[in-house]
Amino acid sequence: MTLVILGTQDKEFTRMIKMVEKQVKNGNLKDVIVQAGLTKYKSDCMQIFDLISMRKFNKLIKESDFIITHGGVGSILTSLQNNKKVIAIPRLSKYKEHENDHQLQIVEEFTKLGYILSCNNDKQLEEAIINLDKFKPKKYKSNNKKMINIIEDYIDNL
Repeated sequence: MTLVILGTQDKEFTRMIKMVEKQVKNGNLKDVIVQAGLTKYKSDCMQIFDLISMRKFNKLIKESDFIITHGGVGSILTSLQNNKKVIAIPRLSKYKEHENDHQLQIVEEFTKLGYILSCNNDKQLEEAIINLDKFKPKKYKSNNKKMINIIEDYIDNL
């Protein structure tokens, strides 16, 4: 099963769900479940829901073979912490999917570090799906200790 996460933003992400649906119709994806948030979309080839409990959401993540997600840090980190391969598609301001392009920067950084695959269009998504078996993601390790030290140093120097 492929889990698709569009997040809970107040803006729709129809571009991403259409990209995924195209891959289902082309035979590259099967058994797709979409957490669409506020994106209103009907499909005859994907199971789509708005929002569910965190318990059910975490269960779907654990049961999924891999995850296609928007560029939200929470969705990416939760997927990586569950040892899932991740393909991320950032929301872009030019399509009015977000106020700015911070998701593009987030996705670029995670991709550069070798944790995820990223794409911005149909062709890149198709290539990422086809080559997913060959992708060996870097194991994600939280760096909470470093972050705590930075915060403590900041507070100490106030």
